[in-house]
Amino acid sequence: MKARVRIIGQALEEYNKLKEAVKEEGKRGIKSSENVTLLKSIDQKVEWLKENPLVGEVVKKKDIPKELDVDNLFKLRLARYWRMLYTIRRQEIEIFCFVLTIEPHSDYDKRFKKK
Repeated sequence: MKARVRIIGQALEEYNKLKEAVKEEGKRGIKSSENVTLLKSIDQKVEWLKENPLVGEVVKKKDIPKELDVDNLFKLRLARYWRMLYTIRRQEIEIFCFVLTIEPHSDYDKRFKKK
């Protein structure tokens, strides 16, 4: 059974901005760019999550930022040093993965207070 993946909140905003940027680049004849690479990376990772929700690296409970308000947290590395954070929730037989953030590495470091 495949997991259902939902991109929500900040992640959805970033994803939609990125899709729009790639669309605009396409209108100008740009088929390869950093935006295209990042969008492909996100789409690939979403497919991975559908097949295996545990594919990401586990974030230790003590390291989960309180503002995310989740019981479990996983991270996936994206192109261009971006990160995707997601959580898993089980409801009866279905498994839902919620992509919580898609952010550049610098924002990721701030969220986890890394230097």
